[in-house]
Amino acid sequence: MRGLNEMTPHVGDSMYYLYDGSSNEKLRVCSVFAFHLFTDGPGEMEINGKRYAIENRTLIFLRPGEQHAFHISPDHPLSSHNLYFDLWSEARPVSANRTFIYAPEPFELGEKALSFPCDELDSLPSVFSLQPYPELYESLVTLAKLYHNAVYYRTEMMNSLLYAWVLSWHNTIHTHQPTDYRIVRLLAHLNDHPEQREPVETWWTFCGLKRTYFHALFLRETGLTPKAYHHKLLMRRASHLLLESETSVTAIAERLGYSSIHPFTRHFSAFYGVSPKHYRLQPQSRS
Repeated sequence: MRGLNEMTPHVGDSMYYLYDGSSNEKLRVCSVFAFHLFTDGPGEMEINGKRYAIENRTLIFLRPGEQHAFHISPDHPLSSHNLYFDLWSEARPVSANRTFIYAPEPFELGEKALSFPCDELDSLPSVFSLQPYPELYESLVTLAKLYHNAVYYRTEMMNSLLYAWVLSWHNTIHTHQPTDYRIVRLLAHLNDHPEQREPVETWWTFCGLKRTYFHALFLRETGLTPKAYHHKLLMRRASHLLLESETSVTAIAERLGYSSIHPFTRHFSAFYGVSPKHYRLQPQSRS
């Protein structure tokens, strides 16, 4: 059994394609892994006999040999960024010379991209919306475009970026991520300015929500109360300042809005298990 971190990806091709309902979009199989990232909708995708809706920012993930077809209306063509790749290119990569077999021909591929038993790979869905995850969407679009824009070290960059993207996607799927746009917008604000000691009332007003609903929604989206989330951000900022600057502990406490060094030291020690001074001087304590 392999883990995703053991991948050795190879991107064989990238293209921006317009699906217009033509005959070459009928049922078929491909010899390699593929991503189809749609930039519009609606439409439908058939995978192994099951139909899925296509909307803006829908990602389709196809494995080698999976039967699939595109059901797109000629009256409303859909654009897609397509990537064809190997995930374990230990031998000669297949994605550079991928093959398709169309129905009604027998689906008998002579050579397919290597695939090994991998529970983490199996957990990645065939259809996934990147609408709530703009960073994942933008980075995959950039990756697809880079294939044609890079002049030097294209293969090395593409393969490394795909490796990182797949691991990031897996992490997103298996780690709870806030999706409510009001909370996401507030979290971006808090991450940028954790040292601002704003009252919680400012935060629910920022979101345009009533107090009770704001607290319930924030807890559901983040797993923490607003105050606990803000405290976590403060401690992280304190950690960065201790490790990346020579600013005194007293000055760091003042920068983070503490009235004195004593409550800061107490909070930091409770959070990390060591005092700020010990944290800075003893690298092994940072784990």
